[in-house]
Amino acid sequence: MIFNSLVLWLQFLILCVSSESGPLEDVVIDRYDIPKICPREVQMGDFVRYHYNGTLKDGVKFDASYDRGIAVAGFVGIGRLITGLDRGILGMCVNERRKLIVPPHLGYGSIGVPGMIPADATLYFDIILVDVWNKKDEVQITTLEKPSQCNRTVQNSDFVRYHYNGTLLDGTYFDSSYSRSSSYDTYVGSGWLIKGMDQGLLGMCAGEWRKIIVPPFLAYGEKGYGTIIPAHSSLVFHVFLIDFHNPKDGITVQSQVIPQNCKRRAVTGDYVRYHYNGTLMDGVLFDSSYSRNNTYNTYIGMGYIIPGMDAGLQGVCIGEWRRIIIPPHLGYGEKGAGNSIPGSAVLIFDVHVIDFHNPKDSVDIEVTYKPEVCNVTSKKGDFILYHYNCSLLDGTLLFSSNNYENPQQISLGMNKVIDGLEIGLTGMCAGERRTIIVPPHLAHGESGVARGVPASAVIQFDIELLHREEGIPDGYLFIWLGDTPDNLFEAMDLDKNGEVPLEEFSTFLKAQVEEGKGRFLPGVDREKSISDMFVNQDRNKDEKITADELRLKTEEEAENVHEEL
Repeated sequence: MIFNSLVLWLQFLILCVSSESGPLEDVVIDRYDIPKICPREVQMGDFVRYHYNGTLKDGVKFDASYDRGIAVAGFVGIGRLITGLDRGILGMCVNERRKLIVPPHLGYGSIGVPGMIPADATLYFDIILVDVWNKKDEVQITTLEKPSQCNRTVQNSDFVRYHYNGTLLDGTYFDSSYSRSSSYDTYVGSGWLIKGMDQGLLGMCAGEWRKIIVPPFLAYGEKGYGTIIPAHSSLVFHVFLIDFHNPKDGITVQSQVIPQNCKRRAVTGDYVRYHYNGTLMDGVLFDSSYSRNNTYNTYIGMGYIIPGMDAGLQGVCIGEWRRIIIPPHLGYGEKGAGNSIPGSAVLIFDVHVIDFHNPKDSVDIEVTYKPEVCNVTSKKGDFILYHYNCSLLDGTLLFSSNNYENPQQISLGMNKVIDGLEIGLTGMCAGERRTIIVPPHLAHGESGVARGVPASAVIQFDIELLHREEGIPDGYLFIWLGDTPDNLFEAMDLDKNGEVPLEEFSTFLKAQVEEGKGRFLPGVDREKSISDMFVNQDRNKDEKITADELRLKTEEEAENVHEEL
């Protein structure tokens, strides 16, 4: 490149010398600075803008556009310029610099310009081309980067949000949305933009980058714009489309992953727990429930959340994944929300539904196995043994009886378990297995449990009833299955010495159970029950019971002191 420039300069000097010995027949052109990229060269009929310094042979300046601060503008090849300039500018690139030697007959000839250019003067021009366009030009669009997925493109009447850098054709900066830290937001095809930008935005995808070159007659034309855009200027915009929507848009649901087993879909009035990532259309994350390690919990269809999300959650299944695209008029509108959601922003929510329920829901019971013979089922007051796995509806295991040495044991109706589990354990046969879905108002409610049950969580129990036996009334440690002996103390006093120590008391009660005459409280250590009963009857604490001390439970109920016999 340096070698070529030297050659051109030498040729230029030779022509200068030769011009002294005789008249030039044509313009001498020295292209001493040529841009590496030249997408377009000046042709006849083009409109150009250029700066120049004009001097005479002796170096005296006769004119310069720089002195006026305004580039010269005009059409090439239609007689508006002196012939030498017409010829010297042809083939130029924007930002190319040329030195021209224009002989008199291609300049101002034998007349010259009074007071400025003598007659028969050879003119020397140093020119830089800053703009070129043609009346036949259209908007030039170059896609610089495009997202792999583009389900929709900009159409007339869409509202768009985009960033841009604006320059003149020679690279001179005139404006940028980035400098204001705010996108440019407007309708397309409604006359709010210059015509060339209206055209250049059509067909764009959200997330697309474009270079848009707008000729002046589709931009600011002959007047330009203030002091930053000269008259007759071509404009170059580097545009990044953030998002767009149409005022007629509703929500869009995409990328659904629906569980195969979807027995029920959410409707208005249901309380939904879900995780989400919220992004703008350019992929910028503005919020996420995962970052807080808590689901977002709300009623749907009742105005507690933005209208677009209210609509987007209708019909979801438990465990479903879906993407909900919400236009701004169903989101946060023209004002946006805080610093994270700009005005008129389209919102994208990637949602995973953990569970939902309705405040009117009851326990859902599914029998997964039932023995062929099932004559007796569990009821209130029964003592039962069972195994269980307790989990959330997303499969997260919370508790399991298999983690302990012994199965779980309770007496039904004693308020020892949550209401929903109590309901689910009722009416079972020994050996039966069930899956029980318990809504939060029959489980741990709005507070949850610190050990792992989230607030307002629907809980699933997979249970197997291992053993069932008749219980005894609340407050009793032992009951008679028939009539009590006429003289209970005499029957208990096995050695007939008028007093009953603990060993004798224990032997008597165990014999009643063996003979089917009585029954201990199930699920409690028998020896402990006997010991507690003995202590309660041994009123003077002398480690023996006498006839005066012994009383039946029915005799004690009025005093509400003892809980046995």
